[in-house]
Amino acid sequence: MTAQSTGDRIVGIIINLLLAVVSVIVLYPLVFVLSASVSNPEDVLNGEIWLFPSSLSFTGYEKIFQNQEILTGYLNTIMYTLVGTAINLAMTVMAAYPLSRPNFAGKNLITGIMVFTLFFSGGLIPTYLIVKEMGMLNSFWALVIPNAVSVWNIVIMRTFFQSSIPGEIQESASIDGCSNLQILWKIVLPLSMPIIAVMILFYSVGHWNAYFNALIYLTDRAKYPLQLFLREILIQGQMEQMINVGDESHARTLMEAEAIKYAVVVIANLPVLLLYPFLQKYFVKGVMIGALKG
Repeated sequence: MTAQSTGDRIVGIIINLLLAVVSVIVLYPLVFVLSASVSNPEDVLNGEIWLFPSSLSFTGYEKIFQNQEILTGYLNTIMYTLVGTAINLAMTVMAAYPLSRPNFAGKNLITGIMVFTLFFSGGLIPTYLIVKEMGMLNSFWALVIPNAVSVWNIVIMRTFFQSSIPGEIQESASIDGCSNLQILWKIVLPLSMPIIAVMILFYSVGHWNAYFNALIYLTDRAKYPLQLFLREILIQGQMEQMINVGDESHARTLMEAEAIKYAVVVIANLPVLLLYPFLQKYFVKGVMIGALKG
């Protein structure tokens, strides 16, 4: 190892300090929400919670498990995420693989047409009319079909296929008698786990946090995702704070709403926080290869 100069050590110290500050800024809201979710709602409303819990209370979690709508929304969100991510991944692979093949005629024209949609789109009203004409209003498919594929992710995956999987391997498999589907299934996909992990993370987080499409296309509360119920809870809590009734029932309702709000935020983000560690080893490699090369 070469000895660092004084200037390098100073720069290293400054970078580490900046990273520490950024880490504190990012982690503090997470710790605060977790602490507030297990603290006495009255202490939270009075601003007595800064970092650590105060007067442990699991009122919010108890109310959540007693609320059938929230549990239904949680299950709905899981289904939307699993099915939507599977469709997204399949569509992205089926679009990216042909575009990565050097002998695919018209791939540049098709790529140009797809990229054009990144800059110009029909907008909300035409999309709504299409969903309506297809009979998907107030249905499960209204939340997964309109966003079945992302052009940006297709470009990233196509670049990965072109830059990270040697063409000689695919040519050898073709000489041995493999069809394009066999090459994709037996060679390309097993070698593409980093970018597949990145796509799973991108798509699943997008589905898990989505609420706008549900707000537009769904009217049946039994089909609402969790994020839509969370939105209602946050709006209701703000309205409760604006209405100053002053009686005991109002204060109790306000405290319960505050406890439920933080508890739902914790539960809503828990699956994403649990998913990331399993994909982390693929994530950085997939993003760097897919974004920098090509």
